[in-house]
Formats: sequence, C-alpha cells, structure tokens
Amino acid sequence: MTDTRPQLDGATIAEEDDGIRLDRWFKRHREGTPHALLARWARSGQLTLDGKKADVSDRIAAGQKLVMPTPPVETAARPARKGRPLTDADIELATGMMIHRDASAIVLNKLPGLATQGGTKTEQHVDGLLDALKFDGPTRPKLVHRLDKDTSGALLIARTPRSAAYFAKSFSNRSARKTYWAIIVGVPDIQQGEIDLPLAKQPGSGGEKMHVHDDGLPSKTRYRVIERAGNSAAWVELQPLTGRTHQLRVHMAAIGHPIVGDGKYGGKGAFLTGTISRKMHLHSRRLRIDHPDGGAIDVSADVPDHFAASLDALGFDLLLGEVGTDDVVEGPPPKAAAKAAAKAHSKQIRKARRGERRGRTATSKPTDHVGKPKPKPKTAKPGKPKTTKPVGKKPSAKKHRARPPRAS
Repeated sequence: MTDTRPQLDGATIAEEDDGIRLDRWFKRHREGTPHALLARWARSGQLTLDGKKADVSDRIAAGQKLVMPTPPVETAARPARKGRPLTDADIELATGMMIHRDASAIVLNKLPGLATQGGTKTEQHVDGLLDALKFDGPTRPKLVHRLDKDTSGALLIARTPRSAAYFAKSFSNRSARKTYWAIIVGVPDIQQGEIDLPLAKQPGSGGEKMHVHDDGLPSKTRYRVIERAGNSAAWVELQPLTGRTHQLRVHMAAIGHPIVGDGKYGGKGAFLTGTISRKMHLHSRRLRIDHPDGGAIDVSADVPDHFAASLDALGFDLLLGEVGTDDVVEGPPPKAAAKAAAKAHSKQIRKARRGERRGRTATSKPTDHVGKPKPKPKTAKPGKPKTTKPVGKKPSAKKHRARPPRAS
C-alpha cells in the first residue's frame, strides 16, 4: 500500500527574514509556489510555525521552525526575472545620490524627474538601480516608501528584509517624521497652521489625481512660512501628518497657494514669471526614523540646482530654513491665529468648491480648522439680570463643633 500523504519539507527562519509575511518568505525561498497553493496548505493546516497552524499573512520571526508540504515538480522555482543590465552611468547615478549608508539602511537624495518605481514608458527609475546599491548586503535593497517623480529629496532604502519590515511599520504607524520644503505661489494669511481636508481619488483620472472630498480619507498637513517674497511667493516648510497620495500638492492648491511648477494641481497659476524654473519646487528636506538596531536615522538632503537657484532669485536666506517647526513647542496654534486661519481657509475652500456643496448660510458654523465646528459663545438669557459674585472668601456652611477643654 502506497503512502499518499504529502511529503513534508522544513526550514528555520533566518535573521534577514525576521518580521516579513509568510507569503513573502515563499516568494524569496520557494519562488514558483503559487499563492493559491499556499492558501490551500494554510486552510488545511499543512503550514505550521513552531507546530502551530499558520496563515499566509502571518508575520514570521527569526528562529521559528516552518513546516510545509514539498511543492510538486511543476511548481519548482523559476529563475528570477532579470531587469535591464546596469551600465556604468547607472551605477554612478545610484551611488552619486547616496547620502547615508549603514548595515540596515541607505538614504538617497533622489533627483527631480527620476521616478521611484517603473511604469508605462518609464525605463529608468530608482527601483531599477537598486542592484547597484547592494554592496556587501545579504539581499537586494528594497524601497519602503515613495516620492513623486518630480519631487526630490530624502528617500529611504532598506538593506535587509528585517529592516524593510521595521521601516514599513514605522511609516504605517506614522512614527517616521518627514519634513519638506516648497516654494508656493502667493503668501498664506496665517504664518503657521494645519490643513485638515479629506482626500479621495478624482473620478475619471484613473487614480492618477486626487481631490478634496467629504467622503475621502482624513488628511492633515502642518505648514510654516519660512520667508516671503513680497506677495508673489513664499518659501514654506511642510510636514505631512498623514501619508495620502499627492497630499502636500493637493492641500496647498486647495488653500489657494499651489506649489510652484505643479501644473497638475495648480494649472497655469502654478508658474512664476521671470527666471524661476518651471520644474516642481517640492523637496523632501529631512527624514527622521528609528533604527532597527537602536538609535535613529536623521538625514537632511540638499535642494536640487533649480530649487537653489529659485531660492536665490527670490532673495530667500537658506539659514532661515534650518529653524523648523520641530524647534518650537508642539501644540495647537495660538487662539488668534487659529481663528484667523479658520476664516481664511474656510473662505478659500468654499470659493473653490462653490456649486459642489451648498454655500455658506446664516446657520453655517465658523471653524478653527476646516471641518471642525467652533463652539457657540455662551450668552446671557434675556430677562435674567447678570449677577456679580461678592469679592472675598465665600463663608463655609459647615459648622465646627467646639473642642473639649484639654485635661491639665
């Protein structure tokens, strides 16, 4: 009688795979095993970690014992798909962008115009250059976040699967802190504040464009005006408190101050006359994130040539940009500033969205931040005269008992 039970295979999770999903482990070490087959093994209890039933989405840890069926012959690992061979110019480009490197991470100062990942008619991109940054690492480096093609600046690359999982978690729980510099058209009425507008994909754009929409995902951006060039332009510091697609670009355009060079969201009004470049003026200036081995990575990226030339042409002082919003005590903006910001932002948003929602009425509530109602001030009821409290201590109603005389 032949044994029809599947033959079992086993493996011990290595340090470089610590923290990744189980299905990701199979892509690395059992490439060619179909996901549908993995799911079937998981449902039938044939996948186990340390003797316990495992699911394909489980996070694995170094040292765990993985047991699985031996894949059939037809699902044996296929050779990895090879990308375009890197030229000397590609290697020079990749290494020339590097501004930080340690055993777990690399930080690049991404050039404007270079896509982070490939797409239609996009042959050169950061992801395609990562083989040039492997050095002595155990595996090919991996992207853990993205920057728009025309946005320059600090871009984090993980050198090991363990650090990739760690950094991905930092971005998802928003403990990573990113600071951007931008030059915008016009000058906000309020020097420092927070933009709180939900964002959603714009219908008909194929997901390539976002817009402000009541049913969108919550999105918040903190901004600070560093310096102004009269009323024509301002240099601002931006901190995304959420990570939505094109968030900074949509938020600045929504309050009437598009980023210079961002024709997608600012239209013709996003370009300044004279010698100011028509390229996007949005730069990931600083990145701070906890390191998987302890401590933190804190890296600043120099602005690209066109951005530096515009700062100079507009008469901005680079030293002023070094005093950021993190150097002041965090908390809500001052009361007067918050009220002024509410009026300015609400007015701009209502004008931009006129016809999309009902206009401001007599019952509309002013806001301190867009979307957050300001409580009504308390007023005295008619017919009841206002009484004043007497000055001084209020006499206590409690009676104290006389103490018995002390025995001599």
